Amino acid sequence: MAGTKIKNMEEFATVSGISRPTLSKFFNDPNSVRASTRERIEAALEQYDYQPNLYAVNQNRRLTKNIGVVVPNLADPFFAKIARTIEAHIIETGFRPVLLGSHGSPIMEIANLENLRSLKPAGVLLAPLGRASDHAKIEAFCQDVPTVLFDANIDKIGEAFVGSNNGQSVGLIVDYLCRTGEPPSFLEMRSPTNPNAFKRRNAYISAMEKLGHSPTLIQAEGEGWEFEEIGFREGMRVVRDRNLPTNTILCSNDRLAIGLLSAAFEAGLRVGIGEGCDLRVAGHDDHPFSRYTCPTLTTVSQDYEAIAKKSAAVLLERIEAEKPADSRRETLFEGRLIMRSSA
Repeated sequence: MAGTKIKNMEEFATVSGISRPTLSKFFNDPNSVRASTRERIEAALEQYDYQPNLYAVNQNRRLTKNIGVVVPNLADPFFAKIARTIEAHIIETGFRPVLLGSHGSPIMEIANLENLRSLKPAGVLLAPLGRASDHAKIEAFCQDVPTVLFDANIDKIGEAFVGSNNGQSVGLIVDYLCRTGEPPSFLEMRSPTNPNAFKRRNAYISAMEKLGHSPTLIQAEGEGWEFEEIGFREGMRVVRDRNLPTNTILCSNDRLAIGLLSAAFEAGLRVGIGEGCDLRVAGHDDHPFSRYTCPTLTTVSQDYEAIAKKSAAVLLERIEAEKPADSRRETLFEGRLIMRSSA
């Protein structure tokens, strides 16, 4: 297409083989891209004799007061609660939140980000799916739009990450369970979507070994976000096989624990800490439903309020500064032990 008139930046991106976000960064500030990339762009500009519409570029740089908030699933009370807290904080600062749920789908997650791009948001708060996310496309989006990740981290992507200190919180509940009864086995998904699950697995193993106990993993088959169903199915298998080395099970998250509690009830097992109880069950997150299970669920709370407010504050700081921070920041909040009737 050399010698052919290039009409816009999209066509130039196609013929040059350089992504649209990278070209936007270059035209906004040539020094914001690597020297080798800058040389490629300058060579392509000369080859295709393309002159960008600087008025359009400047128009594209004019930001709205919109801030996108993308979570894996707005129907999940956990994400609904944290999204509501973020929404309230954003409104207080004079911006307009745009809430979107990805329904556990990586395709929908990228579609949400692209839809937000068309709104010219001042910034985006993203709780990514994690392992299932299209990391390359999310990274490309983050290069073009100020983005702060929360809940689930993807290394080196986005301006910052705000979440929970899984090492501290899992260590806290493992210590409690070992002090008050038999050391726990750990119920998790074999191939979890959320990267927090891997961190919790490693934290459990480390905490058990530190206390002189042998870790035992119970790995459930299944993928996606139907955690209660997976916990129930694996719970029924565990109950049927009767091969647990301990009467205590720590679940990777509260939703798995809720499924396990249901399986125990179906099997006629009594869960709790009183005389005559067959099983102790604990979880992680302090999911909004965990205080209404039967028995009520012992767990570790995530600081929803602090995570939500810090995420929004970091993004607003970035928007006001009008330039990226010198380095990517990570902020982790410690969990709090919630002792209830299940363990």
